Amino acid sequence: MISLSVVVPVYNEEGNVAELHREIKETCEKAGYEYEIIFINDGSSDRTDEICRTLVPLKYIQFRKNFGQTAAMDAGIKAAEKDLIVTMDGDRQNDPTDIPRMVNYLMNNDYDVVSGWRKYRKDTFMKRFVSRGANALRHILVHDGIHDSGCSLKVYRRECFRGINLYGEQHRFIPAILEIKGFKVGEIVVNHRARTSGRTKYNWHRTIKGFVDMISVWFWNKYASRPLHILGAFGILFCLLGGACGIWSVVLFLEGYKMSRNIIPPILTVFFMIMGVLMFVFGLMSEILVKIYFGTHVDAPYSIKEMVVNAEEK
Repeated sequence: MISLSVVVPVYNEEGNVAELHREIKETCEKAGYEYEIIFINDGSSDRTDEICRTLVPLKYIQFRKNFGQTAAMDAGIKAAEKDLIVTMDGDRQNDPTDIPRMVNYLMNNDYDVVSGWRKYRKDTFMKRFVSRGANALRHILVHDGIHDSGCSLKVYRRECFRGINLYGEQHRFIPAILEIKGFKVGEIVVNHRARTSGRTKYNWHRTIKGFVDMISVWFWNKYASRPLHILGAFGILFCLLGGACGIWSVVLFLEGYKMSRNIIPPILTVFFMIMGVLMFVFGLMSEILVKIYFGTHVDAPYSIKEMVVNAEEK
């Protein structure tokens, strides 16, 4: 029997959580899955908490305050106990009836991850425009082979998340992170529904955070285990520029130029040489920090107030 955990971060979704829970439950029971539903309340200020506590069956996690979607997803994934983990948004724009198709696609093609592709999105023009720009930039930097990494509807094998902690807006780049670690990633077109209740939580702040995290994933992919390679390369470049400026200064001095009249070459020489040495030092320090990172445990950047398990009566 296929067993799966459906992980759903929710934030001020009082008009959606009950119906979404019903849809997930109906889909899982119709498909014959052994399942659990996990809702993570990311510090909602409306009646989301009150409504979630009445839903059965449900594993319910309440944060002490709003820590963000990535933190909520990380908490839900760590609380999951089934073989497969399904993640989705709490605004009902992801369609739970896509889950069986995605699970079958994962099983039949021996994937570790299957990501949803919202090929025909029911969003505003601006949101679609920003998303397409972000996807194009992500394709250039990350190369994860996914059209729509921002789609929260994904299916994972549970072992994908062993030793992984999510931060910032990294939930968008989970396929890229897992591909770096050697997992097999696939994609399938899914249904995308228009929002019927509540307000979108996406804004320019999250766009900027997502871009910064994209750079982080790119750097991690290229230089996580060898930061001295990139920083050392910059160090060599700056030292070469400093040497060139030093030669320029000597030539000017031999030709009779007074350094008091042309101080730019010696200043550039000192600047580039110092920068070169600093880059090497930063590279060596980064190598030490990487070794410490891989050898120590990283604390989760969020705090759970309580966990409630609502079980069906037998």
